[in-house]
Amino acid sequence: MSLTAIVVAVAALVVGVLLGVSLATGRRRAASAPDTPQTLPAEPALPAPEDTTPRRMSQPLASLVVEALDHGVVVLDRDERAVLVNPAARSMGVLDVDKLAFAELVTLTRRSLESAGPLTASVDLPIGRLGREPIALSVTAVPLRPGVDDWVAGVCLLLADVSESRRLEAVRRDFVANVSHELKTPVGALTLLAEAIQDAADEPQVVNRFARRIQHEGSRLAKLVGELMELSRVQGVDPMPGATEVEVSDIIAEAVERTKLAAEQASITVSLSCEDDLLVRGNEAQLATAVANLVDNAISYSGSGTRVAVSARVSSDVDARPTVDISVTDQGIGIAEGDRDRIFERFYRIDPARSRATGGTGLGLAIVKNIVTNHLGTVHVWSAERSGSTFTIQLPRVHSDRPSSAPSDRSDVAVEGLRT
Repeated sequence: MSLTAIVVAVAALVVGVLLGVSLATGRRRAASAPDTPQTLPAEPALPAPEDTTPRRMSQPLASLVVEALDHGVVVLDRDERAVLVNPAARSMGVLDVDKLAFAELVTLTRRSLESAGPLTASVDLPIGRLGREPIALSVTAVPLRPGVDDWVAGVCLLLADVSESRRLEAVRRDFVANVSHELKTPVGALTLLAEAIQDAADEPQVVNRFARRIQHEGSRLAKLVGELMELSRVQGVDPMPGATEVEVSDIIAEAVERTKLAAEQASITVSLSCEDDLLVRGNEAQLATAVANLVDNAISYSGSGTRVAVSARVSSDVDARPTVDISVTDQGIGIAEGDRDRIFERFYRIDPARSRATGGTGLGLAIVKNIVTNHLGTVHVWSAERSGSTFTIQLPRVHSDRPSSAPSDRSDVAVEGLRT
C-alpha cells in the first residue's frame, strides 16, 4: 500500500476518534446545563442521521485497514503517548508501554511536531533490544491535523522494515565485486599468455605450452560464465520451471553420466545405490545439476584410485514427513570444522590452489543450495579431515500409485567405464 493511502487511512481513523470524542463531550455538556429561557439562541442542531453515517463507518473501516497493514503505524498525541499502535508496529518492539523506546524515534517525532511537516529518516534499532537481531527502519513522521486550522493534534509514525532489502543490497554488491574479481583473473591470464605467444613465435615448444595454458584458462572462464548463468536461472522469478514428478534413479544416473569423464581422468570409481520407486517433484534437469555438482566436487577433492558413492533412500525430516535422501560420499581430504558453515557461499573455496588447478569456480555448492531450497528441501554435510565427506540432499517425497516393490541395494555395483 502506498504512503498516501496509509496516511489517509490513519487520518480518517484519528479524525473519527476526535469527532466522536467531541460529539460525546457536547452531549454531556448539553445534558448537564440548566434550563435556559426560550429567548436565548438555540444550540446548533446535530447533523441528520443520514449525514453522520459515513463518519460513523469511517472509524471501523479505517481501523481495519490500519490493523491489516504490513507497515508499522504508531499515532502519538502531543504528550508523545501512543494512542494507536497496529500489530506490525508492536512486533517491531519500538514501544515501552505507551512511550517510544528509542531516542531516534523520539527526536524525529519532536522535529515533526515543531516543523508541522512530514519528515523521513532511517533508524537502526540496536541489537540489544530483548535479544533480537538489529532492525533497519525507514520512518516517516506525518503531523495530524484533524481540523481546518493549522493546529497539530499529534504525529503518525509510519515504520517500514528495510532490513531484508539492505541485506540483499549488500549481497548484490558483494556478488558484483566477486564476479568482477573472478572474471579478471582468467581474462588477465589469457591476455598475458597471448602476448607471450607473440614474443615466442619462433619457439614451437614454448608456443605449445602457452597454448595449452590458454585452453585451460578458456575452459575455466567458460565454466565460470556457465555457472553464473545457472545461478541466475535458479534465483530467477520462476526458479523451478516445468516441475513434474521425477524418478530419483533418473536424476542420479544423469548426474553420474555428466561427471563420467572427470571420474575417468581422476581414476575414481563412482558407485550407485538407489531404492526403487522414489519420486520427488521438481525440475529434473536442475536436480540432476545439483547432484552432479556434488559428485564433481567429491571427485575434485578426492585422491586417485578412491571411491565416490551416490545413494538414494527413503527417510523423514524433523517433522516426520516422508523424504528422499540423496547422499554423495567421498574418501577425500575432508572439510575443516571452521569451513563447514561457509562452503555454500558463492565463490568460497576451501583450497584455492586446488580450485585453480581443477578449474573450480566456487559456485558449484552455491548452485546446489539454491536448487535444493527451491525444491523445498535441505542440504547438509558431514565431514572429517582426511576421512572424507558426505553431502546429503533431503527432498519431500511424492508417494507413487504403483505397487511398491522391495528396495534393491546396488551399492556394490560400480558404473562401468568410470574407473581407469
